[in-house]
Amino acid sequence: MGRQLHVIGNWKMNHDVQSCTDFWSELDGEDMPTTVAAGIAAPAPLLSDSLHKCPFSTKIYGQNCHQALSGAYTGETSAALLQSLGCAGVVLGHSERRQYFNESDALIHDKINTATSQNLQAVYCCGESLEQRKAGEHKSFVRSQIENSLFGLEPAQLQQLIIAYEPIWAIGTGETASAAQAEEMCAEIRQIMASKFGQGAADDLIILYGGSVKPSNAHEIFSQENVDGGLVGGASLKAESFVTLLRIAEELMSA
Repeated sequence: MGRQLHVIGNWKMNHDVQSCTDFWSELDGEDMPTTVAAGIAAPAPLLSDSLHKCPFSTKIYGQNCHQALSGAYTGETSAALLQSLGCAGVVLGHSERRQYFNESDALIHDKINTATSQNLQAVYCCGESLEQRKAGEHKSFVRSQIENSLFGLEPAQLQQLIIAYEPIWAIGTGETASAAQAEEMCAEIRQIMASKFGQGAADDLIILYGGSVKPSNAHEIFSQENVDGGLVGGASLKAESFVTLLRIAEELMSA
């Protein structure tokens, strides 16, 4: 394969200090794949522990950051703080942030600018609702998200960008887009980015699929031409299933 496969777990608002310690202890005894980019997006209070206890090859990500580098924003986390901790990047634009915290495309664009200014990898999430898919509006909706949030970026910022296609109807529902649906939309996203930044830049871009990825479906999804791994929710909470996903990706990388 040309592009490296990535498996990034998103713990969301799960785990506590003890279960976080247990996760990393269990992972410490595993033979971690070296050809796959592994990462965990942990809740802010668990970032420091995770950074100190994770295997050397595992990157740690924040789940959100503020668009300002500092200031009177009680309860927020800055990109500068994530960078100073040693985080590799931050997840931005997740549908749960859009839905529950009213984050707009414009705000997410500003957050990406701030994150990349601190040399953080921005994992940008996009995806449609079930209603939009049923109405045949999924491609136009995702295009509008990308145009509004990413087209204002400088070409150099693409080197710090990962796009995660996460259809809202498949997040935490047990429903999963078929491998063909995941491939179709990831290919569409790559072409949208090519129309703005050129085919070469788009070909190098890492595009993940997210939405109920688990060991039973990962091989089929990760093997698609335009799917470069997964942004994983529930299956990343247990060390055993997370490692299984990494090994599936490793097998595909060596094929």
